[in-house]
Amino acid sequence: MILIADSGATKTDWVLLDTAGTAPRKRITTQGIHPLFQSEDDMAHIVATGLLPALGTCRVDELHFYGAGCLPQTSQAVARALRRHLYVEGDVEVCTDLLAAARALCGRQPGIACILGTGSNSCYYDGRSIAKHVPPLGFILGDEGSGAYLGKRLLGDALKGQLPASLKEALLQYLGMTETDIIDRVYRQPLPNRFLASLSPFLAAHLDDHLIHTLVKDAFTAFLQRNVMQYRDYHRYPMHCTGSIAHHYREVLKEAAQEAGITLGTIAQSPMQGLMDYHRAKHRDTPL
Repeated sequence: MILIADSGATKTDWVLLDTAGTAPRKRITTQGIHPLFQSEDDMAHIVATGLLPALGTCRVDELHFYGAGCLPQTSQAVARALRRHLYVEGDVEVCTDLLAAARALCGRQPGIACILGTGSNSCYYDGRSIAKHVPPLGFILGDEGSGAYLGKRLLGDALKGQLPASLKEALLQYLGMTETDIIDRVYRQPLPNRFLASLSPFLAAHLDDHLIHTLVKDAFTAFLQRNVMQYRDYHRYPMHCTGSIAHHYREVLKEAAQEAGITLGTIAQSPMQGLMDYHRAKHRDTPL
């Protein structure tokens, strides 16, 4: 049995995979595990109280954990937390969410793998490992094309009078906030990136508006120019994407990619199906 985890700050999706079958044995969701925000004890507690009861008596032969914040300097703490209450007969692999995207989207073929969700990220994957990576830099300095970036652009344009008054009023009503409330929420409250990304449904609902469509398309163009096009010979490889923003705005993303001369490959809302295919094929030593 192979246990695969795809984790973010909010939730962790777990799949218990029998390599002899086609469907996962179990699907489990627990609280998110994020080593930059949680201690080793906190992470172990989530495993003990959320994962173990759902697994029951199922045996785990190997575990592949992919998560935000799983950097070289934090991966050992995650591995120790996972092993504290969970017995794994074989290896425990802890990797970044970017490698999850690369393996899920590219398999064992070279390509450019991207994440477009609350934040954004990208890499050139050579079919085995991440060979080149442009730092995302977060929603203040980077994260172009992400939900947080889109929300920041939307609020900035609305409050600076770059959108029609009717659209600004609709946005304030959607939020149930005044301009003062918005400034307080962005600059004084925790997790402003999540607040900004939460404006995505408003953007999606008004995507037929030319100004909103242009805003979203310009954000994707910035992502391509400042990230994807930094990889040597980027035009030779398909660009694959995972994440809610890529999924929900796929048509606008296609427009931006086509204008940039970039071949758009797979767009997946979640990397989990691709990860299952990758590990099943690797276990059987078959090409993807």
